[in-house]
Amino acid sequence: MTYYQPGILATPVPSQARHLFFALESVEALPAVLEKLMQQVDGTSAVVGFGKSLVNALGAKVAGLRPFPAMIGVGVDNPSTQHALWLWLHGEDRGELLNRSHAFEAALAPALRLVQMNEAFRHMDGHDLTGYEDGTENPHDEAAVAAALVAEGDDGMVGGSFAAIQQWQHDLSGFHGLASHEQDNIMGRRKSDNEELDDAPVCAHVKRTAQESFSPEAFIVRRSMPWIEGDRAGLMFLAFGHSFNAFEAQLRRMSGLEDGITDALYRISRPITGGYYWCPPLKDGHLDLRALNIG
Repeated sequence: MTYYQPGILATPVPSQARHLFFALESVEALPAVLEKLMQQVDGTSAVVGFGKSLVNALGAKVAGLRPFPAMIGVGVDNPSTQHALWLWLHGEDRGELLNRSHAFEAALAPALRLVQMNEAFRHMDGHDLTGYEDGTENPHDEAAVAAALVAEGDDGMVGGSFAAIQQWQHDLSGFHGLASHEQDNIMGRRKSDNEELDDAPVCAHVKRTAQESFSPEAFIVRRSMPWIEGDRAGLMFLAFGHSFNAFEAQLRRMSGLEDGITDALYRISRPITGGYYWCPPLKDGHLDLRALNIG
C-alpha cells in the first residue's frame, strides 16, 4: 500500500491544478477540522501540506519543518509569504476544480480561511511559458523516492515530504524580445532541442542549479506549472524534498549568496511568494497525522 501522498510523485504534472493557501483563524476548531481533512484528502487528487505556524498551534513538532526564509541576495529578493496550510488540487476540468475548492473551503471553516488561490496548468508537454521544458533534470523512480520522501524517523514521519513553493512572475514581453541565443544563455539550454549548452555562461540557470554540483548533492523533485492571471503570467514553482536543505542550497546560489553570481533567470522573472510546507504520509489510505497528535 502506498505510504506517501501519490500526487507528489505522479507524472506528468496534472493538466489543471489549483493551489489553495489558508490562514489559521481558530485554534480551538482545528482538531475537528483536521479530522475531516483526513477523510477528504486522498493524496492523489488533493495533496496537503502544513506550515510551521499550524504545527505550533497544535503543540506539535515536525523535525525539519521551518518557515520560508526571506532571502535577500545580490540585487534580488526572495519574499516569504508563509501560510498555515496549503492544498494542491489536481484535475482535468477547471469547473470541477472550482467546485472542489469551494467544498474544501467550507470544510476547513471555521478553523482555516482561504487567503490565496492560484490556478495552474500543464503547458505543451510540461514546458514553462518561455517555451523551455521544465524539470528536465528531475530524478526518476527510486531516485525520485529518495530525493522527495523522508526515509526514516518517528511514527507519522516516514513517507512524508517537504514542499517548497514560489510563485514566479515572468517578464514575457522582455524575454521574447531577446535574441534566441540570449534566451538560451539565460536558461543554459537550447529551446530547439532542450540540449544543455557546453559554453553557457556561468550565470545560466542550468549551471546555477546543477544538482550534482553541490556538496552534498542537492536533488529535488520539481512539479512546477505555469499560471496566468489577466496580463500577468509566470511559473508556480513547486519542489519536493526529504528536507528543505537541497532547495535552499539551490536558492542561495541562484541569489548570488554563494559566490556573488546571480542566476540569469532573475533578468526575466521574479518570485513574488514563498512558502514551506510539510506533507504528511498516508496510513491505511488516509492522511497520517500522528506527528500532529491527531488520529
